[in-house]
Amino acid sequence: MLDPGHNGANAEHPSIINAPVPDGTGGTKPCNTTGTATNAGYPEHAFNWDVALRVREILRAHGATVVMTRGSDTGVGPCVNRRAEIGNEADATAVVSIHGDGAPSGGHGFHVIEAASEPGGAAIAADTERLGTDVHDAMLAGSGMTTSTYLGSDGYDRRSDLAGLNLSVRPTVMVECGNMRNAGDAAIMSSPSGRQAIASAIAAGILRYVGLD
Repeated sequence: MLDPGHNGANAEHPSIINAPVPDGTGGTKPCNTTGTATNAGYPEHAFNWDVALRVREILRAHGATVVMTRGSDTGVGPCVNRRAEIGNEADATAVVSIHGDGAPSGGHGFHVIEAASEPGGAAIAADTERLGTDVHDAMLAGSGMTTSTYLGSDGYDRRSDLAGLNLSVRPTVMVECGNMRNAGDAAIMSSPSGRQAIASAIAAGILRYVGLD
């Protein structure tokens, strides 16, 4: 399953995206957010959607069945808890959430995020770690991005505040493909060729994980 973060009409529907939903730790968090953008105005939701479509095309060409959490870049949501449910209901072999970060402009690079807990149990956590390693290594080899200079360690991070990870019982990682506020990362992420390189790298990692490479 591919989960392109956010959605194109989120900003127009604050009452929907600000509604509280379960966060997977016993609390709540907003349904969704608008995401970030480059300083030139290229929105994260559009980046996520474009990269996800490119990854889907590659995966399908290798015989994979691909489920998407949203069907366009003009809608609202779905909420983060529903995104996890879609992957759970599909019994997805791998779930990859695609994002761009909006960090201070001095930092650059990608990082792969896993849940700090083990919502699917130890075996799924082990598979998640393997998925994260495969995607990380493929991103490092082929995306044109370095590992993050501002978060995590060597391009890896663990978080407890992401409902999409906390509520997933399938092998799941989130890829922050780069920092959209950094000029160098933004140049890559804003260009079709840069997005193709990122998508090819993500797809290569997934294909390695599922044994279709």
